Amino acid sequence: MPDKLRVSHLNFHYGDNHVLHDVSLAIPPRQVTALIGPSGCGKSTFLRTLNRMHETVRNAHAVGELLLDGEDMLAMDVVSLRRRVGMVFQKSNPFPKSIFDNVAYGLRINGWLRHHSLAESVERSLRRAALWDEVKDQLHDSAYALSGGQQQRLCIARALAVDPEVLLLDEPCSALDPIATAKIEELMFTLKDTCTLLIVTHNMQQAARVAEHTGFFLMGKLIEFDRTEVIFKRPARKETEDYITGRFG
Repeated sequence: MPDKLRVSHLNFHYGDNHVLHDVSLAIPPRQVTALIGPSGCGKSTFLRTLNRMHETVRNAHAVGELLLDGEDMLAMDVVSLRRRVGMVFQKSNPFPKSIFDNVAYGLRINGWLRHHSLAESVERSLRRAALWDEVKDQLHDSAYALSGGQQQRLCIARALAVDPEVLLLDEPCSALDPIATAKIEELMFTLKDTCTLLIVTHNMQQAARVAEHTGFFLMGKLIEFDRTEVIFKRPARKETEDYITGRFG
């Protein structure tokens, strides 16, 4: 099966600061891929290059080849790219709107409602995010009334509303309790039937639970990338083994 994403010789700079060094990897379709590594090692920066979030930062630039289904991601119209590659951030960031309007936001600005009713699309997205049953009677209440875990699933529903092919998740559970974390992890299992997921996590147990493939970053370099069971049980590099066994990080 062809790779969904292929990154070759990616280098990334914030001004004179060389953050990512010659990163290459291939992300398989309809699976969960995890990125692990200590703080400041480049995981989140790598994730942001995949839907060109870095272009909002002055003097930031990426050099290399980034392909989505064989298409050059750096040459695509950025709005079209972000429809295909959605992103959910570490801190849930619902808009100061109702639950309904949060999910409908992307649909409205993209004018995607010629063939489907807005209400049906919002319900579908909330169901995909495993949130519908909890909020169906309060759709017009403020999103800020939801719990932290519910807000994070609302942000996932908002990202899913425009049917992205890839969903990038930047430490989506770092501020959540174990019950909310379990719901997000269960959600990832269901989403990979229709979507390719790439998650940055500091929680190695989470990577082991949810991901088919795992990459280990250290000091801006991708040290090792393999099937998750290989990374955690038979890593090829000493740096990977040291991190996983807790010798550093």
